[in-house]
Amino acid sequence: MSIPYQMALFAFAFGAAMGSFANVLIHRLPLGLSIVSPGSRCPSCGAGIRWFDNIPIFSYFILGGRCRGCRTVISPRYPLVEALSGVLFAAVVFRFGIQPATVALALFAWALVVITFIDLDHRIIPDVISLPGTALGFAFSFAPGFPRPVDSAVGVAIGAGFLFLVLYTYEKIMGEEGMGLGDVKLLAMIGAFLGWQALPITVLVSSLSGSLVGVGYALIKGESVRKFPVPFGPFLALGAIVHLFYGVELIQWYLGKL
Repeated sequence: MSIPYQMALFAFAFGAAMGSFANVLIHRLPLGLSIVSPGSRCPSCGAGIRWFDNIPIFSYFILGGRCRGCRTVISPRYPLVEALSGVLFAAVVFRFGIQPATVALALFAWALVVITFIDLDHRIIPDVISLPGTALGFAFSFAPGFPRPVDSAVGVAIGAGFLFLVLYTYEKIMGEEGMGLGDVKLLAMIGAFLGWQALPITVLVSSLSGSLVGVGYALIKGESVRKFPVPFGPFLALGAIVHLFYGVELIQWYLGKL
């Protein structure tokens, strides 16, 4: 399906604006702060950020990456999250065209961005995102463009059950926690949105990428991998994104090799 570039630009701009809101969630949700009030402000001096200094991506570069008031350096992760959200929104529009399911899938991808950075910062995946996300994913399964309700329900059951079994087995063998229940709930949310068919690719991609990063980081530090626990949520999110955009092609390619 050919998508007009104006629609792609609109999707990117809207996604970048959602990325700005994602930054609020990433900072405030783990701290138990309101996501509504007060408005955006400099984390250093506390000065409120005016609307013309809060334009996604552009304001960061116009201000030279610093607060207008106190000139404290602002993390480049803020425009990164905005740009990443914009790219994902535009990519979903390109991939799935203009249909109701596109909006829900774009929001699903955006939620994975929020979860990724919260898990990187705090080693937690907030229930306030994963649990409602699972319910929404199942609810959307009754609409066109999504897996069937039975596929969504099985995705929730297998996703949560598989990771919980891995978690339980690891703790029994190693005597320590290998991952948190937040990862279990996240895979349930992924199964709800994408169906059980997404789980093999999601688990495979997340396991391989997580292992590579963990081993690579340990080698750089010259210590045991077990001393550097890597949050698994970002890799589950990566696996879900890979399936979202390339899952059908990967499955067809694999079946063609058999």
